[in-house]
Amino acid sequence: MIVRMWMQQEVIVVGPHEPATDAAALMARKRIRRLPVIEKRPEGLRLTGMVSASDILHAFPPGVNPFAVITPEATRNLVTVAEIMSRYLVTTTPETPIEQAAAVMQERKIGALPVLRDQQLAGLITESDIFRAFVGFFSSSEEGIRVTFDISKGEDVFGFIAEAARKRKVRVVNLISSQQDNRPVCVVRLTGGAINDLLDDLWSSNHTVLNVVRFP
Repeated sequence: MIVRMWMQQEVIVVGPHEPATDAAALMARKRIRRLPVIEKRPEGLRLTGMVSASDILHAFPPGVNPFAVITPEATRNLVTVAEIMSRYLVTTTPETPIEQAAAVMQERKIGALPVLRDQQLAGLITESDIFRAFVGFFSSSEEGIRVTFDISKGEDVFGFIAEAARKRKVRVVNLISSQQDNRPVCVVRLTGGAINDLLDDLWSSNHTVLNVVRFP
C-alpha cells in the first residue's frame, strides 16, 4: 500500500496573509485540526507552511478561544497565518509506502504529512488515514480466525502458511509479518471449514501461538 491510496486529495488550504481568526473559523467550520498554507507564485501554487490548531491557540491570550464564537478580543488580534505557521515541513510523496509515512510521523511526533508531487501539493495524509489503512487491511466480513504466532528470523512464513492452507483446503484472507518487542511474529487471517485443523497443525509445529481471535 502506498500513500496515494489513502491520502486526502481534496485538501482545504489557507493563504499565508490571512488572519489567524479566519484560519480558526475555517478549522472550526470544517472540523479539522491543521491547514496547509499555500502561496500563489508565478510557477504555480507552492506549499509554504502548515498551521495547526495549537499554533492558533498559542497566538491568542489565555482565556480567548479563537475556535468559539468570535469575541471582540479575538477580532482585535491581527496575527496572520504566516506569523505562526510551521515553515520547516516534513513531507512525503504519493508513491511512498504507507508504512514509511507512518514511521516518519511516529518518529517526528507529527499528526500529518503534506503529500507533494513535483513540488506541488497533491494531498495530505494524517494519523486518521493511517488508522483507516490499518483497519482496512485487517477487517473482513468473512467468518474465520486471526492467528498471531512467533516465527524465526528469516523464515519463509508465506510458504509455511500456504502449504498448511493447501493441505487443509483453507483460504488465507490476509497475512503480514511484523516485529513485536524485537521478536518476529506473523498475523494471518484464515477462513474455511477446516480452520480448526490448521490451527491444530500450527499448535503442533515449532511455532508458539500468541493469540487467536475468532470472527463469527
